[in-house]
Order: sequence, then structure tokens, then C-alpha cells
Amino acid sequence: MTGSLKERVAGAVARDVRPEVAAFAKALAQETGAVAALFYGSNLRTESLDGVLDFYLLHEGPQRERIWPRVSYHERPAGEEMLRAKAATMSMGQFAKAARGDSRDTTIWARFVQPSALVWARDDAARDAVLLALADAARTAARLAAALGPRSGQAADFWRALFKATYTAEFRVEKAGREDSILSVNAAHFDGLLPAAWIADGLAFEQVGGTLAPRFAAGERQRILRSWAKRQRLGKALNIVRLGKATTTFEGAAKYGAWKVERHTGVALEVTPFAEKHPLLAAPGALIRVLRAKRAANRDL
Repeated sequence: MTGSLKERVAGAVARDVRPEVAAFAKALAQETGAVAALFYGSNLRTESLDGVLDFYLLHEGPQRERIWPRVSYHERPAGEEMLRAKAATMSMGQFAKAARGDSRDTTIWARFVQPSALVWARDDAARDAVLLALADAARTAARLAAALGPRSGQAADFWRALFKATYTAEFRVEKAGREDSILSVNAAHFDGLLPAAWIADGLAFEQVGGTLAPRFAAGERQRILRSWAKRQRLGKALNIVRLGKATTTFEGAAKYGAWKVERHTGVALEVTPFAEKHPLLAAPGALIRVLRAKRAANRDL
């Protein structure tokens, strides 16, 4: 890893966040025994406290679950506001492995080549481990972008090819052109990142003005594309398994669902102990209550 990429990553994740967000992340990390907390997503960019904040909580020791991460929902009062967050929890070791591209998963390096903030770390060792993993994520993403992209082109052409491919592999429903919006709203983050990551990865390239042309060793591009084809075939199945797992292991799912329902329909739902314990079994009853409330509201108009 070259100093330039390491410095970019260290500078990028050291960005300021609102104190309410930092306090929430620290509290969640300490409550769950994590050694580091990353903040990412649209709220990082907008600095808004509205909606749901997104955190990754990384813990030391072996990965506890084969299908990761474990997702949980949390609420925390901040003055007169109620903050809400989703937290994905996994081991630092598994996070680093996935960032290097040494697992079948594509979500970690594809997500964390994009902006994030290291809002809390237990100590310097934890901080350094996260920085190394994020630099590896950039290298992994840039290497695949070089193989999927054009023989030569602008940096955005390579990133666009990468994100379009990963969205397809992850079985995510995104609007057409989602890859363009990622690049436009994070232009400063991606400016110069591709050549820095290629240098760190030892990938030769030519640059004339803003045009980049990667130079692979004989057979290397084909090898990367064959490896990607295997991951792409497994990606949809893996994410379907994760979605199925989330329906039974999403901690706080009932509270999260009630908040979403009230946000979109205006109907407040009581979260009973039964619903907390069995959110799937409670869902039909909740739907009936929402429909009745909407019908009653329509009659009153």
C-alpha cells in the first residue's frame, strides 16, 4: 500500500460528523463490544439526522456467524429528537478479508470504496486495521474496475462499469443510472482515487490528460473477469440468503417496521412484546390495523 492511498483513506474517514452521530456510534460500539464504528450512507453526505443512520460495528475475534453481517435497529434520544440507526455487525477479520476480495462477497469493498467516516475506534490498533481494510477495498474495487471498464477512458468510465456490475451481482433494485448518481454526488471523493489505487495495487497504466489506460500482464485481465463471473453467479443467491436470514435475525425489526409504517402512512402502531419477539407473525395483524386506520381516515374526510 503506497503512502498516497493510505493518506487519502486516512484523510477521507477522518471527516467531521455531527456530534449526535458520533455519540450514537460510540454508544452502540461500546454496548456491543465493538472496537470500531464506521458511518456511511446518504446521511453522511447530507449531514441530516432524519431517517435512519447507517453504521458498521466491527468486533475483534472470530466471525460469529457464517451469514454476516447481523443487522439491528436502534433508537436514541438526542435532545428533543429521536435518532434512529441500523447497525451491521461483523468481525474485523471478516471485514478485512471481504475488503481484500478474498471472499465470495462483493458488498464490503463495493460499499466502502465509497465515502465513509471512522467515527469511533477503541485504540490506534483498531484504527489502523480499519484504514488498512478500507485501502484494500479501494484496491479491490479499482482492480475490477480496470478489468470491467474500457481499454482506455476517463476514471468515471471505469467506476461506472464497476458499480453497474456490482449492483447487478448483489440483486439490488436500483433505478437506472444509479452508478452515475454515486459518482456525481461523491465527485471529490473519487477524484484521483482510481490511479492512486492502481499504483498501490501495482497495476501499470498510462495516463494522458484525463484519459487512463490500464496495462495488464498477459492473461491477467481474463483471469480477473473469470473470477468475477463466478462471484456474479453466486452474488444473487448469497444476497437472497442474507435477506432470508434478516427476516429472523433483524434485532429490533418490529420497532423499525412500525417507524417505517408511521413515516409512510401516518398510522402509529403499538409495538407489543409479542411483535418484538415474533415480527413476522405479527405482521398480518399490523397490516390489518393500518388498513382499518386508513379507511377510517378516509371516511372522516
